[in-house]
Amino acid sequence: MSAPIVVVGGGLAAGTAVTELREAGYDGDVVVFAEEPHVPYERPPLSKGFLAGEKTAESTFVQPPEWYAEHDVVVRTGARVTAIDPENDIVSTDVGDTAYSALLLATGARARTLPLASTDEAEVHYLRTLDDSTRLRARLGPGHRLLVVGAGWIGMEAAASARGLGTEVTVVDPAEQPLLAVLGPEVGQRFAAVHREHGVDVRTRTALDRLEGGTAVLTDGRELDVDTVLVGVGVVPNDELAREAGLATDNGILVDAGLRTARPRVYAAGDVANARHPVLGERIRVEHWQNAIGQGKTVAHAILGEPATYTDLPYFFTDQYDLGMEYFGHIGAGGFDELRLEAGKSDDAFAAYWSREGRLVAAMHVNEWDRSEELKERVRAGR
Repeated sequence: MSAPIVVVGGGLAAGTAVTELREAGYDGDVVVFAEEPHVPYERPPLSKGFLAGEKTAESTFVQPPEWYAEHDVVVRTGARVTAIDPENDIVSTDVGDTAYSALLLATGARARTLPLASTDEAEVHYLRTLDDSTRLRARLGPGHRLLVVGAGWIGMEAAASARGLGTEVTVVDPAEQPLLAVLGPEVGQRFAAVHREHGVDVRTRTALDRLEGGTAVLTDGRELDVDTVLVGVGVVPNDELAREAGLATDNGILVDAGLRTARPRVYAAGDVANARHPVLGERIRVEHWQNAIGQGKTVAHAILGEPATYTDLPYFFTDQYDLGMEYFGHIGAGGFDELRLEAGKSDDAFAAYWSREGRLVAAMHVNEWDRSEELKERVRAGR
């Protein structure tokens, strides 16, 4: 018997790749090592529907637990991979070694941490796993005071969910507006305004300096009474296994457009993959839901020896209160030199276009869901 295809990771890319392997007709052995005690699941609900109490844990699963047994896929939850040996095609775990015929590294990313510890009066939380979201949910609701450190996507989505549960919420960020690095000041200001309209205290150009009991002392000297602190200051790709095995890494695992590493039979997909993008002409590492799905499907076909190339444009979406948006494209290291805003069909709707040297590099709509395909094609055409 040949060795199985081994997948390391318990997120959306891992679950999608396994599903695609079976749907493509592959009937060989597949083994998934998931370090968490859950079958592979997706993460967007952790700051939205699941955190808000609107969705169950089971609804986040890529496939229900019984699907894996029904499709002869072995999922070893709670199993930590300690090393990979690409010379001998072996994966080592804390319970033994497993040979592989192909290896997919879908190890994702972990929350970036701060030198900040909980006190007797205030708990410090991060939001990356299903269990993280469960623990944070228990700290939300009327009578609770939440400080969100970092006004990025996770911080702002969690703030909206917490506010919807009746939590008193303050968001702090050292930038001049929320989401500044992604959207620029004009669009970031609009997101800040929506949160303030819903009772969130959004404080920019400041950060958390320290916790003293139940008091958060900010860098501008102001103080807040809090019982929970959520730190949302980005993530770090889990590329240590690859690097220790001699694979090329640089802000993730370096792969080509077919998600292949430089080592035969070793692939990477999802948040950890720093992939060559043939349309954008540069390397990018994308931490969003659609990318995990698209790369999960593409890498399954690459593993099966088919000509597979991932060409989808980066895409992400968010829902905060009554504001929903979709973003297509990639501003990248080159930045942008022009932002054009276009009024929508209603007061709470608009579109935004980011250009560099006359070429459209990204576009976004807010509350205009019928424009998704139009904006995607505009970015792909660069107009």
